[in-house]
Amino acid sequence: MSKTMTPDEILAIDSVFEKEDLEWAGIVRKWLDENVREKIGDWYLEGTIPARELAEQLGELGVLGMHLEGYGCGGATATQYGLACRELEAIDSGLRSLVSVQGSLAMFAIHNWGSEEQKEEWLPQMAAGKKLGCFGLTEPDVGSDPAGMKTRATKDGSDWILNGAKMWITNSPVSDVCVVWAKTEEEDEKGRPVVRGFVVPTDTPGVEVPEVKRKLSLRASITGEIVLDNVRLPESAMLPKAKGLKGPLSCLSEARYGIVFGVTGAARDSILSALEYTGTRIQFNRPLSSFQITQQKLAKAFGQYSSITLLAAHLGKLKDTVGVRPEQISLGKMVNVDTAMNIARDLRATFGGSGITSEYSPLRHAINLETVLTYEGTHEVHQLTLGRAMTGINAFANYEG
Repeated sequence: MSKTMTPDEILAIDSVFEKEDLEWAGIVRKWLDENVREKIGDWYLEGTIPARELAEQLGELGVLGMHLEGYGCGGATATQYGLACRELEAIDSGLRSLVSVQGSLAMFAIHNWGSEEQKEEWLPQMAAGKKLGCFGLTEPDVGSDPAGMKTRATKDGSDWILNGAKMWITNSPVSDVCVVWAKTEEEDEKGRPVVRGFVVPTDTPGVEVPEVKRKLSLRASITGEIVLDNVRLPESAMLPKAKGLKGPLSCLSEARYGIVFGVTGAARDSILSALEYTGTRIQFNRPLSSFQITQQKLAKAFGQYSSITLLAAHLGKLKDTVGVRPEQISLGKMVNVDTAMNIARDLRATFGGSGITSEYSPLRHAINLETVLTYEGTHEVHQLTLGRAMTGINAFANYEG
């Protein structure tokens, strides 16, 4: 029998990334294997995750806001951050979501759009995992069209009063601070309310963060709401540099980049799990991996995995050099999430009946990726974003921006 090779060995992944990038990825992978991998299946079944405990450990590891500069953040390259997301999602999408929401949404919003005082107050504690953050944009009736948000911020003297509700907010029930986006009484040049961002401590009177229960997907993740009932905030709570939807949309683009890399980890883990299982499972006096149909499934999955890994690596290189554009991120999320989900679905079948248990990861990955396909911009939104870039025609209905 010939020597077996992992997908990364066949792809010669070592030649795609820099040595120090791979060394960093190896550190993250080793820590996760030693501290999280054996527990994640139970957390998934229980519908929870020890977010605060993990946050402090992940802060010590150095992955929270690792791609941001200063204020206790690591200042890592975009590629290094992407590879960390890849290792996190190889364990579970919920784990990568915890890190992504903390670093690429809440911390990025404060880092990119906040005041010096806001940065100094929150970022060092968030980088260390001592404080958890969340990001409030989506609402119960407003998802893909953030311009339709109903949350309002009105001035009362020098204070702001916030009213409204946000939905499907990762980390909110365990958060110390929420970055909330709301319409104000200020109008833009077209007479539309200007959207502003606010740093809202969750212990502020009028703030509630109830948990969303009974999820079928992304169960090893804490999801909730942000309910704002006459929440009074000082003027200093507003993110001074963010005016309009450019602020929250830039944060979403940052988070989507982590997803592009992250889902390659879920795909890789599904392939490695299937290789191990089919290599040891004996049927008709021979391992399942010796059958042509099994090898066909594995080869197809490897081909798909190779494509999404190289796409992620290319976008990482762009982000680290000339910069990456929103439509390029949309391409990565659209292709990589859908492809990774199909890899996990197809390989689940190689496990037979065992594939529906929590002992093996592909079905859990596939179910999680159903959520990843939807959040940070649905599959359809990214298709239309690319369609606009290719044709020059905006297909978003009733869009005036």
